[in-house]
Amino acid sequence: NSKLRHVEKDVLIPQIMRDRAKELCSDKVQAFTKCCQETGFLMVVKCRRENTALKDCLVGHYSDPLFYEECKTEYLRQREEYRATGIKKKRQKVTSNV
Repeated sequence: NSKLRHVEKDVLIPQIMRDRAKELCSDKVQAFTKCCQETGFLMVVKCRRENTALKDCLVGHYSDPLFYEECKTEYLRQREEYRATGIKKKRQKVTSNV
């Protein structure tokens, strides 16, 4: 049964999308993090370029219908596995070098 509930469409699948997009944009996450660490209070002004690159990368994935379908398929696979085994797979946290 691949029918999705409201919470699955609006919360659970978008969470997978965010996690995967952060992994795919990890070079931009690292560049932005490094810039912020090096500039301190002036990061809003000095890290604009890195922030824009990071946002563009993330939004590019969030708005890609194929990426949504991949993440939905991943969610359905995890849901099916949970229903079969009763064991919930822990979601991996994406860590940045902060």
